[in-house]
Amino acid sequence: MGTRERIKFAASTYQRGKLTSRVPTSAQLCKHKDGQYYIHIQIKDEPPKPIKSDKVIGVDFGRRDIAVTSVGDKWDGKQIQNVRDRYARVRASLQEKASKGTRSTRRRARRILKRLSGRERRYQTWLNHNISKLIILSALQHNAIIAIEDLTGIREHTNEQPRSKIERRRSNSWAFFQLRMFLNYKAVQYGVEVVAINPAYTSQTCSECLHIHPVKGKSYRSGKSFKCGHCGNHCDADENGSKMISIVGADFVNPLGGSVLCCNLADHICAAILQTTSGLLKAPGF
Repeated sequence: MGTRERIKFAASTYQRGKLTSRVPTSAQLCKHKDGQYYIHIQIKDEPPKPIKSDKVIGVDFGRRDIAVTSVGDKWDGKQIQNVRDRYARVRASLQEKASKGTRSTRRRARRILKRLSGRERRYQTWLNHNISKLIILSALQHNAIIAIEDLTGIREHTNEQPRSKIERRRSNSWAFFQLRMFLNYKAVQYGVEVVAINPAYTSQTCSECLHIHPVKGKSYRSGKSFKCGHCGNHCDADENGSKMISIVGADFVNPLGGSVLCCNLADHICAAILQTTSGLLKAPGF
């Protein structure tokens, strides 16, 4: 007691690479719940300067397809939806048994529920990390800026719509904020700019001719399909949406380079399409 001891600590190649040529600013030894000791080392890491480019990759987020980009990348949400549904059925079964069982049964059910919750959360986090990284790598490959929808309040808005209990549960279990947060911090790490646009009319506008349905309240979109009644463009609705996000994002990034928003959209978009968003590049109002 009262003397210092040198203790070797295990570090991966990635962790050692982060410490190379950097002076730690602080360190803290912590004991985690698993009984293991971990050392948290803080370093100062200067991010690269953001890419300056007129090219913009639009990203459309959703539940059926988790993310679709304007350059053709797509991540199907069916697999993770099946995983969530399976965990939901198991949770419901365990909760029913716990409500009717003995004290030891309830205690055992709570332990299993906690373990299942951790597995589902780790899978969601792993998936969001991979999707966000691939989007960033695509932006680096194309030397482009990323444009995304401002999804503030999207969960509250979708839950106001009349839907089944299963659909509301699926919507609430989708990690909207986490995927966007991962995308933002990776963008800073790799020097990629991210702009957020108001998603108004991006899903209803044709990315080829920039027309929307002339009848108010109607849309050329039907589920996963988009068929323009003006130019005949027929494509996947999410792909069309990602291209429109790219077009609007490019108009913000290079406002003096010649607007691509035709007069058909002026009354609908110009008043609302760009707005300020916390944590991202600020978009000026019209």
